[in-house]
Amino acid sequence: MEVILTVEHLRKHFSAEPVLADVSFQLRAGDKVGLVGPNGCGKTTLLNILAEREESEKGTIDKASSISIGYLEQRPETGSKRTVLDEAKIALAPLVEMQHEAERLAEQIAQETEAAASASLMIRYDRIHESLMRHDAYHLDHRIEKILHGVGFIDTDLIKPVSALSGGELNRLSLAKLLLEEPDIMLLDEPSNHLDLLATEWLENFLHDTSAAVILVSHDRYFLDRVTNRTLELFHGTIDDYPGNFTKYTTLKEERLAVQTRTYEKYIEEVEKAKEFIRRNHYGMKAAQAEDRRKKLERLQETPADLPRKIESPPMHFNKPSRTGDIVFRCEEVSKGFTNQPLFRDLTFDIERGQRWAILGPNGCGKTTLLKCLLYQLEADTGKVIHGQGLNIGYFDQQLHVLDDSLMVVDAVRPKSKKIFEEPARRSLLGAFGLTGDQQLQTVASLSGGQRCRAALALLSAEDANVLILDEPTNHLDLWARAALEKAVRDFEGTVIFISHDRYFVDKVADHLLIIQPDARFKVLDGNYTDFRHMVAKGLMADPFSGELKTDISELKQKNVEVRPPAKKNTVNKAPKADKKPVKESGTPRTPRKFPYRKITDIEEEIFARETHILMLNDDLQRPEIARDGEKMRLIHQEIKEEQEKIKLLYEHWEEANTRNS
Repeated sequence: MEVILTVEHLRKHFSAEPVLADVSFQLRAGDKVGLVGPNGCGKTTLLNILAEREESEKGTIDKASSISIGYLEQRPETGSKRTVLDEAKIALAPLVEMQHEAERLAEQIAQETEAAASASLMIRYDRIHESLMRHDAYHLDHRIEKILHGVGFIDTDLIKPVSALSGGELNRLSLAKLLLEEPDIMLLDEPSNHLDLLATEWLENFLHDTSAAVILVSHDRYFLDRVTNRTLELFHGTIDDYPGNFTKYTTLKEERLAVQTRTYEKYIEEVEKAKEFIRRNHYGMKAAQAEDRRKKLERLQETPADLPRKIESPPMHFNKPSRTGDIVFRCEEVSKGFTNQPLFRDLTFDIERGQRWAILGPNGCGKTTLLKCLLYQLEADTGKVIHGQGLNIGYFDQQLHVLDDSLMVVDAVRPKSKKIFEEPARRSLLGAFGLTGDQQLQTVASLSGGQRCRAALALLSAEDANVLILDEPTNHLDLWARAALEKAVRDFEGTVIFISHDRYFVDKVADHLLIIQPDARFKVLDGNYTDFRHMVAKGLMADPFSGELKTDISELKQKNVEVRPPAKKNTVNKAPKADKKPVKESGTPRTPRKFPYRKITDIEEEIFARETHILMLNDDLQRPEIARDGEKMRLIHQEIKEEQEKIKLLYEHWEEANTRNS
């Protein structure tokens, strides 16, 4: 592929040590590059220099004048009085102007009577028309709305003034404008921040399909894996280039690091041997040989082996937990909502000792509220939460309220439960979570987001909990700290319940999922994020992030969907309720089956799929072309009726299967 950007020997200082020491690389047309490196290594500085927002002290950036660069920064400007839709149109101003020019030329051609002048106008018109066709400029309104919807705006948002948008909405609008411009090179700094999962997946597909070259900074490893085909590692001010996405990079990095380590160790060994020989034989019969070794040593030291490019992961850990009861949490028909809007209803499940549960669901579905119900910080509207025996719960609050801003970090990680926890032990603990030296003596208020997160995790470790409840624990952590936290949580022998938007983290850590649907239903699934996506792809489970189920109970009733309570029994963990024991009556025959044997989970999945199908059929009834066709209307109503009858039988089947399994 054609090289469209060449960067050579960039250098930039902000202090004694350079942020960029000697950065060189090339970018080819269509490259999708992940720019990775630990927090503070200079990734944003490099993007600013490439976008000509900052100047380098040394080095060159070469590109053809026809190559355009677009930059998505983390903090967009505010203040525009235009609507969201009008602001987005600015990104396509050149094409809009080209459309107007084509219209003017068409009018002139219609009025021109002289053949030569008319021919000249036609040539100009054809050239502009060809350009408009190439850029699909005759469908601009559709293109604008498609991209605004893609990044998470709904129709009512499009008429909002930009000045009324939140910070997250402004970031999404800036992203939409850049995608509409679709420059030759896109520089993206954390583009998935402020996007829900549906919008993130839409963006992944857009970037994968675009012909533009992309340089992407992101802490979302799943995002990097799906978008990038090349990885640039920025570390100690220089770039290392790797083919492949983030997962491929981590594999190649280990291999390259092993070679670098062996080479460096061999170099050190040769230097030490030469020094020792010279020291022993500087005077005496081997003095001439010692002089030869001295010259060899000088040559070695003139071209020293590079230090291995090892990016250290903090050795995070949680202490060995005390034992709890077999059942850690039992939820029985737990419901919670606010202002008559249900968040979740009739949640019934058991969490057993040693399991790691992730709670998944769209923004605003009540995930954090559920955690607070488990912690007894909020009272459920109906149902009850039962704690097992011997629980010592450690809670990581995503707002990090557990830390006292006024204290030094080394004092803020002293848990209230430990009267004796000496400063050396606290310093060692902070070091294990990546806070070292002077960072330990700063006040909590002066910490960066990533440092504050590490301090809160260190405090959590100090509490010696046997149950960890984590609300977005990876926020603000770089890629290496996230990997360290994953390992620490996997190695922890207690029970873990967590919320995370980091799909990679969920995939690596979770062995159970609780998936809250937008209509307040829920689903329990053995497995991790990959298992969840597989179930969705096979049509075995509705996707709560798809936007197709964004209805509440009243809407379901309006659409003729029969609403029934979800399963009253956890289909994964079939432990009996705490206050009841199953009774077996000797010699009493069981009622004959009405339906053939099926797994409860299979029945629930079919119910889910058919109810989702009814929602889609009702949406079809609202389409104008269907409303005008009486025969199609009749057939859809008939199909809805048939589906409802099948669902009714499925619920009877479920009742029988559930009763026989009790």
